[in-house]
This record gives sequence, structure tokens and C-alpha cells, in this order.
Amino acid sequence: MNAPTQAHPHFFTGNYAPLTEEHDIAALDIEGAMPPALSGSLYRVGPSPQYAPRDGNYHWFSGDGMVHAFHIGEGRVSYSNRWARTPKWQLEHEAGRALFGTFGNPATSDPLAHGQNGGTANTSMLWHGNRLFALEESHQPFELDARTLASKGHQSFGDRITARCTAHPKVDPESGELHFFAYSPDGPGSPTMLYGTMDRDCEVTGLQSFTAPYASMAHDFMVTRGHVLFPVMPLTLSVERAMRGKPLLAWDAQLRTHVGVMRRGSTTDTLRWFEAEACHVFHVMNAWEDGDMLVAYVMQSETAPGLPDAEGRPGDPEAMAARLCRWTFDLSSTGNGFGREYLDDLAAEFPRIDERFAGRRNRYGFYTCHATSRARGDDESVLYDSLARFDFDTGERRMYTLPEGDVVSEPVFVPRHADAPEGDGWLLVVAWRAQAARSDLLVLDANDVAAGPVAIARLPHRVPFGFHGSWRGNGQPAVKAKC
Repeated sequence: MNAPTQAHPHFFTGNYAPLTEEHDIAALDIEGAMPPALSGSLYRVGPSPQYAPRDGNYHWFSGDGMVHAFHIGEGRVSYSNRWARTPKWQLEHEAGRALFGTFGNPATSDPLAHGQNGGTANTSMLWHGNRLFALEESHQPFELDARTLASKGHQSFGDRITARCTAHPKVDPESGELHFFAYSPDGPGSPTMLYGTMDRDCEVTGLQSFTAPYASMAHDFMVTRGHVLFPVMPLTLSVERAMRGKPLLAWDAQLRTHVGVMRRGSTTDTLRWFEAEACHVFHVMNAWEDGDMLVAYVMQSETAPGLPDAEGRPGDPEAMAARLCRWTFDLSSTGNGFGREYLDDLAAEFPRIDERFAGRRNRYGFYTCHATSRARGDDESVLYDSLARFDFDTGERRMYTLPEGDVVSEPVFVPRHADAPEGDGWLLVVAWRAQAARSDLLVLDANDVAAGPVAIARLPHRVPFGFHGSWRGNGQPAVKAKC
């Protein structure tokens, strides 16, 4: 495999830089003791570009997807990693160089790439219908073998999903029904959106379209027992702007944030749109119903982290810092506003819950954060040094902080057993060890996060900074991977 030969500042250096080798390790060294009942596989995915980027605008979000699998059982851990061999990866591999501009920008792509599938499968993992998928919101789900990670290709599910699909589908823990959406399915910059459902066997059972207030990068959405909510925020998409050498993705502070709400099982022409001042959310923790009130826990910032305005100017780092926030929608009201209240002062991201409570009122939430309430929201501030457990009943936050320079990934929760109370189980996270320039898998007791890991599985190499993960339990279907 040819390694990249040049580096672009920041997003192509340090642990952002690609891992250029694929590994199979039968047994990792373990410090402490893996919980005997912990049995299954943790999958994580993130960008690992096969070749050096074509332009100086390379962004972390646009690199080729690499999947990392930790198979856990009987106190042991094995590991493997593979690139998702997407059509983009294959085309560039044959050419021996990068062909696609950042985010597939046609202005900076090689002519060989024009009209070709530029999917990266680099954002999130989904285990559904006994099938494993790497997800990325500009293309179809990309299937892999759950054990070998061999690529099986993009899937259309009976030609029903023919373009985009969210990286953050939601699975109802009772019915097993999966909800998904897509923005700009009619092409980059189109204001249309799709909403669909899929049964527990990966059969698409419904698909509808609607027009959003404007074309926006809508990364996540919300599903409760009875409703679906679609946030549309001022992170705008414009191909025309990109062809003029300006950002394809840009923040437009003149626009407002909109959230469309519809009852599950209804049609998209019944969407009711709520509004607020411009704000941004990449990731939703959970949403649930309290009578006529809909409540959502989100990671909100005042502008989109790490992305410029329409002229390419960087945003205010303080405004880019996301924090845990509660959104409330009063369905009995006649107005179109919704409430927003910050619940924590720490800059934080990558929220997760006990997925058995998805769409239901949850007491506990988990997320990565900074140990202190610094307000930075620039590129470096997304490298979080701490892991938090938040109790929504008491407002108490408990936290574990890594040694200085180390970085923790999104936590993935695994119940101690099928009937365990909410939040009783384990948190699995991958940590970057800055001094040793390698990574570890950490297992923490979710009831006592502050105590630190009960077990550490040590890798001899690093796992580049990535995004989201999923758990597949042995002998039982898992619910889903959230982003």
C-alpha cells in the first residue's frame, strides 16, 4: 500500500494523519481484567486517507473510511482494521494518487473523478438486521463482513435508497424499526430531504420527501416514541459557491435554525416547523416525550465547529464550542418558537446513552469533554481529554480525565446484562496516548466513571482520530450505532 508522501497542516499531521497499514492481531496485551461477561465486538470508524490530498483545503471529515474492530470474549481482545474499499478508494488505488477534491469538490477534483462515486464510509457504524454497515451521509450505507471486515459495497436495499443516507439512523429499541433521513438527495445544495423507515430485517417500509427551509448539512435528527424531528441549521451547502473557490459548506449567521416536527406514522406534509436564533448541533444525545412537550438533549454550539463562513473566514472559537443543551417543544402552543437551555458548562461532544432507552426518557448520558470550562471551539478543542457521565435527575456530572496530552474517543455503552438497570454496564472508549504515539482500548464501569478503567487493551500502533462506534453483542442482536 502506497503511503501518502506529503502532509497538509493540522488535519494531515499527528494522530489526524492516516494509518497506512492493515493489521490482524490475535491477542492484545491487557492491563487489569476484562469483565468476564463482556462478549462481543466494538467497531469504530474514522478518516484515514489512502493518498495525500489534492489541495490545501483537506478537511478531516473527507478522508477515506477505515474500520477498527475489537473482538472481546473470555477476557481476551483481538483486533483488526480495514479500509472500506469504496468505489472512490478503488478508483484512487488503481490510479495511485488522490483524484477527488475535498468533499468531492468538482473544482479541485481530477477529471477522472468527475461523475464518479466519491463516498468515503468514514463516519459511523451500524449493526442492524445482523448486518454491519459503515455510514457517511452523502452516500448509501456501505456493508462489511462483521468478522473479517471484508468490503461488500454500497447497498440500495431493493433500490429504495439510491443516493444519500444519514450517518445517524435511530433504532426503536422495542420494535427494532430503524428510522433514517437524507439531506439534498436531489444533488448537493438542493433543499429537499428524505425520511424513511426500515424493519428489523433491513426491508425499507416507508420513504417520503419534503422541502426544508433551505439547503443545509443536517447531520443528525431525533426520534421519540411518537414523533420525528428534523433540525435544519445555517450550515449551508452551495455547489455554485464552491465553483467560485469559496467553501462548499459554510455558516450563514443571517439564517435561523428550524426544526420540523411530525408524528410517527404520519406524512411529511404535516410537518410543523419551529424556529430559534441561529445555533448549531452536530450530535443529538436523545429525545423523548413529556405529555405535550418534546424534550431533546443535544450538543449545541452558537456556530458550526471547525467550518468557515461563506467567504472562507474562520469562525469565533468560543461560539464554536458545543455544550450539553436541552431543547423543548410545546406541541400545545400556538407559537413556533422552541426553548434552549445549557445544562453543562464544559465544551463537549460525542454524546451517547444506554440505547435501550433511545426515544424514551433517559436518566444518564455519557460524552467526551474538556476537564476545564475552556470555551475554545477550534480544531484542537475537539480533542477531548475527559469522559463524563451526566445524571439528568440530579444534575450531577462525574468525570474521568486522561493523562495530559491523551485524547479519548466517543464512549459506547454496553449493558452489564439484558435486564440491567439503565446505565448499569460498561463504557468502551479508544484513547490516543500522546507520549507513546499509539492507542489503547479502555473499559470503564459506567456506574463509576471517575474511577478510571477497569481494563486496558494495548495496541502497538495508533488509531487515528475518528468519529463513531457501535457494539455487536455475541449471541444477541444489538440495537444501533448512533454518530
